[in-house]
Amino acid sequence: MVNRHLTEEQRNIIKESVTNILKALGDDPEREGLKDTPERVAGMYDEVFEGMRYTNEEIAALFDKCFEKSGSSDIVIVKDIDVFSYCEHHIALMYNMKVTVAYIPKGRVIGLSKICRIADMVCKRLQLQERITADIADILEMILKTEDIMVAVEGEHGCMTSRGIKKPGAKTQTYVSRGVFKKDPGLRKEVLG
Repeated sequence: MVNRHLTEEQRNIIKESVTNILKALGDDPEREGLKDTPERVAGMYDEVFEGMRYTNEEIAALFDKCFEKSGSSDIVIVKDIDVFSYCEHHIALMYNMKVTVAYIPKGRVIGLSKICRIADMVCKRLQLQERITADIADILEMILKTEDIMVAVEGEHGCMTSRGIKKPGAKTQTYVSRGVFKKDPGLRKEVLG
């Protein structure tokens, strides 16, 4: 996989912006504890927002590593994939997030680690949890060539737990059910159970 990084110009814009934020907050960006902070933040943003530099189609192409499968069409479920993201409204951390993915193979099965990599890459964007759920389902549908997919995401949002209403422990759950999962409540229950 070819990693796309921020350009030097983009990194400089981030560093200048962080310096201005520190000044606006009333701190001295040149003091010992802060003088390297703009550079560290630019490096962090390069890493945690990597997914912003790829479309869903490009992510699908990066992780389209499937094996042919014949025979039964049993459910494949991968549960409790740990991810984190940042909400686009406050650039606040979405954390303690767990992704569950289920699909029924139609001749193709994806390598299990690729499911985790897709979830990670989708989360490395300024996001809404609802969009994370839909993006993962969209990418898997492109790769697996089936609409029999379900994705569930549960997480806590820093914009709700550390500011505003301040309700630590409040969890948000989102689901996307397609194909047979949309039609069959028993299958959905099996995935979530």
